Amino acid sequence: MESNRLRLEGVPLPGLPEILPGADLGRVIVEAVERAAIAIAAGDVLVIAQKVVSKAEGRLRALEDVQPKEDAKRLASKLDKDPRFVQLVLEESSEVVRAQRGVLIVRTRHGYVCANAGIDVSNVPGDAVSLLPEDPDGSARRLRAELAKLVGTAPAIVISDSFGRPWRVGQTEVAIGCAGLEPVDDQRGKVDALGRELTATLTAVADEAAAAAGLMRTKQGREAVVRLRGLERYVTESDGPGAKALLREIEEDLFR
Repeated sequence: MESNRLRLEGVPLPGLPEILPGADLGRVIVEAVERAAIAIAAGDVLVIAQKVVSKAEGRLRALEDVQPKEDAKRLASKLDKDPRFVQLVLEESSEVVRAQRGVLIVRTRHGYVCANAGIDVSNVPGDAVSLLPEDPDGSARRLRAELAKLVGTAPAIVISDSFGRPWRVGQTEVAIGCAGLEPVDDQRGKVDALGRELTATLTAVADEAAAAAGLMRTKQGREAVVRLRGLERYVTESDGPGAKALLREIEEDLFR
């Protein structure tokens, strides 16, 4: 019987330079791979921090250029936040899920439920903030295609971001975009070790890959890219459905 065990290996690429809007991120990654003297194989997964993708795509906003509206001002006063920051959060959101105790949880236009619509100030120079990519799955597909041209092989791409969890302390990395990786391993219909049919087991492969990479990088070291090896069984020739396959339909949300 073939073993289902995986041996997962992660290698953070050495610090990337400061990424500016319009940067050729694919080439920057290839240069980092060359500096690390490692190879990229077809079955590899590159987990890339959202921040560098957003920077390359110009998804930065200077707070001094934001004019908050009345609803943003009211919400900012309630939460003791900068009204300009709150204005950007509202612009990037389709729904405010919770706004209390200084925390603003929203559903982004992509469908992700997270704090502040994923808007972040860490590792962003000046009085600016970074927004999530417009289309994270599209970003992953473009990066995969570019890497295929540059190195002759197409690793899977996961774009990750750190999300909090409502009933757990701390943040963990999750996939907000992916290409070339089965985002979900649906094991329903299979049987467990005792022969019982599995009825609800869906493994969030892309999220678990993102979380694994998160343990291997440091923000201080600008280690924005981690090569994971050992997930070949989940890597696909086609780009696949992307991380949007991980989104639960609103109709299935038991906490609304």
